[in-house]
Amino acid sequence: MTSQGSTWPASSGSGRQSRQAERQQEITDVVIAEGTVRIDDLAERFGISAMTVHRDLDELEARGLLRKSRGMATAMSTSLIESSDVYRLARQNQEKEEVARAALDYIEPGQAIFLDDSTTVLRLAQHLHRKTPLTVITNVLTHLNGLNGVRDISLIALGGDYHNWCSAFMGRMTLEAIARLRADTFIMSTAAITDDMCFHQSPETVDVKRAMFESSKRRILLVDHTKFERRALHALVRLEEYDLVVVDSKTDEAHISRMEAQGINVLVAPRAGHTERRRSED
Repeated sequence: MTSQGSTWPASSGSGRQSRQAERQQEITDVVIAEGTVRIDDLAERFGISAMTVHRDLDELEARGLLRKSRGMATAMSTSLIESSDVYRLARQNQEKEEVARAALDYIEPGQAIFLDDSTTVLRLAQHLHRKTPLTVITNVLTHLNGLNGVRDISLIALGGDYHNWCSAFMGRMTLEAIARLRADTFIMSTAAITDDMCFHQSPETVDVKRAMFESSKRRILLVDHTKFERRALHALVRLEEYDLVVVDSKTDEAHISRMEAQGINVLVAPRAGHTERRRSED
């Protein structure tokens, strides 16, 4: 049972914060689609004051999504945009929920688990109260805020240099802290899968995920079908090195068959109201 003090991103809640988050996501989509948009035009389009647009753009700029200058809002590079947690929170919500709920069955009370900064794992974190007691180890401020006060969840916060675009701590201090720990399970996602290898846009993120991977006994990857259609620059871990790869129900059968042929343990998450489809087991 969560306490009233626990907080999750506004996109999963309601009220003013939720409306603000939805508006910021819509503003982001408009600017990405058009490249550059006048701030006055955004105010007119969304029926809000120019001051409110400026506040929204200040937050979006701090997260690496947009640049604000001389009365204009301009989209940042695609790789920076796709790395931002604000951008990622608005994508594939149903698929992420499917995958997160399926993965929850592989967490046992009493475990110590690493959680990465992916928005798919954020979905799973919101259900962890059902698996207590747990020790959660994370570098993600969103996880720490959301799980703070949840009964029978002990938190270990990994410090370091804070990066607002992903709400996470990274860098040398983070890696040193991870190296001193050993967890039962690491649960993560990735930006892209190419040639059955996980990739990410940010080398700093790759370093943290790889360190958590090496410090865990069991490794679980959560991915929705769109990850097989994307590309990113920095290689992380091959799929065959994971103990379990959880995919959503829209994943192409060709990807599933190929992974199974390589001995990769694949779990296809069921759609709501459907029977779970289990693949090869440990």
